[in-house]
Amino acid sequence: SLLAFELIMQSLSMHVFSVTCIMSQRCLPSLYFGNIFCDAIRTSAHSLTKMKDCFIVYDAMIQSMTGFGSASNDDFTVEIRSVNHRFIDIGMKMPAYMTQHEIPLRNILKKRFDRGRFEVSISLNSTKTGHLKLNAHLAKSIYSALQNLQKELSIPGEVTIETLSGYREILAEEESSYDINALLGVFQKAVGSLEEMRQREGAFLLEDISRRIAMLKDLTHKIKLLSPEEVVRWREKFTERLRLIVDAGTLDNSRILQEAAIMAEKLDISEEISRIESHLQQFLAILANGAVMGKKLDFLLQELNRETNTLSYKTGDYAIANLVVEMKTEIEKIREQVQNIQ
Repeated sequence: SLLAFELIMQSLSMHVFSVTCIMSQRCLPSLYFGNIFCDAIRTSAHSLTKMKDCFIVYDAMIQSMTGFGSASNDDFTVEIRSVNHRFIDIGMKMPAYMTQHEIPLRNILKKRFDRGRFEVSISLNSTKTGHLKLNAHLAKSIYSALQNLQKELSIPGEVTIETLSGYREILAEEESSYDINALLGVFQKAVGSLEEMRQREGAFLLEDISRRIAMLKDLTHKIKLLSPEEVVRWREKFTERLRLIVDAGTLDNSRILQEAAIMAEKLDISEEISRIESHLQQFLAILANGAVMGKKLDFLLQELNRETNTLSYKTGDYAIANLVVEMKTEIEKIREQVQNIQ
C-alpha cells in the first residue's frame, strides 16, 4: 500500500524518493525494501491511477563520469569529453590569445561537476580564424644560432626552411576579434549537453546496479534461510566427535571446550548476514541521494566483499558456498559500474 511505502521512505530518510502507483509498465531497476518488491521508473508524472504496480520514482539524478557535449555559434565551436578520474582534472585546448579566459571556463566546469577528467576543445569558426604572422626577427635569430652551432661542432648539412618550420614560435596566429559573451554562452551550452549525457549514462548505470543490489539481497536472504540447516549438521559432527572422545576414555574438559568454541565460531554467520543487509540498505540510501557518491559506494563494496569472504571462510555448506560465489560475482560487477559514477 502507499502507506507502507511512506513508512519505509520515512524510516530510510529517503526524502528524494516519491512513491506513486501507475498502470503496468515495467522498466528500469527492481528494488527490494524489506520483503516488499518494487519496480522503479523515472517519470515526471506523479498522478495516481489504478492500483497495478508500485513504483519508486527517483527525483535526483546520478551522473556517469563518461560523456560528450558540444555546441557552436557563429564564432565558436566547443567540444567537451569526460572520462573516469578519481578527482577532477581539466585539460583545455584553445587559441593562444584566448588563454586569459581559461580559469573562468575551468571554474564553470568545477561548479557543475565534482569528478572526472575533462578534455575541452575551443576553436574559432573558419570565418573568424586569424591570419598567420611571421616573426622574421625570431626566424633570423634561430637561423644564425643554428649556423654558429653547426660551425662550432662541425655538423654537416644545411640549415633549411624545413629546419626552421619545426619552430612553431616563428609563425603565430594573429589575434582575432571575438565576443567573450558569445564564448561563455556557447561554453555553457556545451557543458549542459555534456551534463545531459552524463545523466543519461548514469540512469543506465542506476538500472544495472539496482538490479544487482536486488539480486544480492535475494542471495543474502537465501543464505539466511539455509544457515539453520548448517547448524544442525555441525551439531551432528560435534556430537560424533564428542562420542569418539568418550569412547576412547580420554575425556578432557579443555578439549571439549575447545571443540565447542571452534564449532560456535564456525557456525555463527548471523553477524556477517546482518552487516551485509545493513551495507545493502546503506547502498540504496546513497543511491537515493543522487549527489557525488562514487567513492562512498566503492567503500561499501569493499565492506561487502570483506563480509562475503568471511562467509566463504566460515561456511562448510555446499549450497551456501555456491550462493557466496554468486554474491562475489555480483559485487565485482557492481564495482565495475561504480567506478564510472561521479
